[in-house]
Amino acid sequence: QVQLVESGGGLVQPGGALRLSCTPSGTDVDYIETLTWHRQAPGRQREWLVTHPRNGATKYTDGVKGRFFTSAGLNRTRFLQITALTPDDTGMYYCRVVTRTLAGEAEYWGQGTQVTVSS
Repeated sequence: QVQLVESGGGLVQPGGALRLSCTPSGTDVDYIETLTWHRQAPGRQREWLVTHPRNGATKYTDGVKGRFFTSAGLNRTRFLQITALTPDDTGMYYCRVVTRTLAGEAEYWGQGTQVTVSS
C-alpha cells in the first residue's frame, strides 16, 4: 500500500508559478516504478502531464514542456514546479504512482491539490 500526500496548490496570477509536492508513504514505497502528474480542469477529463520513471528520462506532455519541471526532495518527495501559468492551467493536480511487487502492479492516487490561475 502507498499513500500520497499532495500540497502546494493555490491562487496565482497569470505568468506566476507554484511548486507542487507529492510525498509517498506506506509499505510499498520501495516498489514505486513510476510517478505521474495529472490535471483535471473544470468540466474536462483528467489529462496526463508528466511521467517520472524509476529508470529513464522524465517525459512531459507537449503543452507543458519548458514550463513544468520535476525535481526530488527529501523522504521520496517529488516536486512539480509549474511556471508561466495561464488560466488554461487551472485545475486539480494529482500525483499517481505505480508499484510493482510480487503480487503484481498497483496504482495509487493522491487527493489532489487545486491550482487556480486568475487575475
